Amino acid sequence: MLADLLFSFKDSNTFFNLFGYISFRSGISLIASFLIVFILMPKWIIMQKKFFPTGQPIRDDGPTTHKNKEGTPALGGILIIFSVVLNTILWTNDFSKFNYIVILALVSFGLIGFVDDYMKIKFRKGVSGKFKFIYQIFITLFLLFLINKYISDLTLLYIPFFKNLSIELGYMYIFFAFIVIVGSTNATNLTDGLDGLVSMPLVFVFLTFAVFSYIIGNSIYSNYLLLNFVPSSGELVIVCTSAIGSLLAFLWYNSYPAQVFMGDTGSQSLGGCLAITAILLKQEFVLAIAGGLFVIEVFSVFIQVIYFKFTKKRYFLMAPIHHHFEKKGIPEQKIVIRFWIIGFIFCLLALSLLKIR
Repeated sequence: MLADLLFSFKDSNTFFNLFGYISFRSGISLIASFLIVFILMPKWIIMQKKFFPTGQPIRDDGPTTHKNKEGTPALGGILIIFSVVLNTILWTNDFSKFNYIVILALVSFGLIGFVDDYMKIKFRKGVSGKFKFIYQIFITLFLLFLINKYISDLTLLYIPFFKNLSIELGYMYIFFAFIVIVGSTNATNLTDGLDGLVSMPLVFVFLTFAVFSYIIGNSIYSNYLLLNFVPSSGELVIVCTSAIGSLLAFLWYNSYPAQVFMGDTGSQSLGGCLAITAILLKQEFVLAIAGGLFVIEVFSVFIQVIYFKFTKKRYFLMAPIHHHFEKKGIPEQKIVIRFWIIGFIFCLLALSLLKIR
C-alpha cells in the first residue's frame, strides 16, 4: 500500500505525516481515481469500438429517442472498478478485513454484470434473470458469511432517529441483509437507464457514506453523535472517495449524449459495494434513505408489474419511472437533472440523521 510506504518516511520529513490522515488520503484517492478514469476512458472507448463494434443493443419496446444510442460502448464499468480497486489498495492505511470484503463485493457483482454486458454485446441477449438472481444469492450469502466470521455477528439492526436503539434479529438479520444487498444491486441497475442518470446520485450516496464511515470509525465523533462505533471502519472512506472520483470522471463521458455506458458491470458492482458498506457500518436504513431515488425506481417497476397482473393495464406509461416521464415527452436532460436534485435531497435527509437522535 503506497500510503503505508509514504507514511513510513514521516521521521525524515514531516510532510509524510499527512499520509496518516484519512482526510488527506481520501482527497488524494478521489483525485487519483478521477484522473485514471478521465485519462484512460477515451482509449478504452476506442478499444471497445474496435473489438465490440456492435456496442450496446437497445430494446425495441423502449422510447423511440433511444434508437440513436444503439452501438454505444457499454463496458465503462470495467474502468470504474479498476480505478476504485487500485486507489483503495494504494491509499488505504493498514489494509483491513473491511476493505477486502468491500473490494470482493465490488468485483463479484461486477463479474456477473460483465458477463451480462458481454452477452448482450456479442449475442444480443443477456444472462437470464433466473441465473443472475441465483448468482446474486450465492455471492450475497458468501459475503455475509465472511462478515459474520471475520468482522462481527450479523444479528443487530440499528434504528435511526433514536439514541443507541437496536433490535436483535438473530438469524432473521441474514434475510434482511439479503434484501438490502440484492435490492441495492438491482436498484442501481434499474436506475441506469438515461445518459448520466445514475452517476451523480451514486456520487451523492457515496459521499454520504464517506461522512458516516469517517464518523463511525472514530470513537470520539461516534460517541459525540451517538452513533455506533465500528473499529477499523474509517478506512472505508477511501473506498467511497475512490468511487466518487471514478464516477465524476465517468460522467464526463457519460453525460448527454453519452459516449460510453457503465453497463451492468458498473451499476451492479457499485450497488453491491454500497450495500456491503452499509452493512459493515450497521447503517442499512441510511442506505434506504440516501438511496431513496433508487428505491423509487424499484417500486415503480414493482407497482407496474403488480398493477398489470391484476388489471392487464399499465399504471405507468413505461417502467422504471424515468421512462414514464420520457414517454410523456419530457426531454431526457431535464429528467436527469430533476432526478439528480431528488437524489441530492435524499442524501441531505440521510445526513440529517447525524443530529436527529
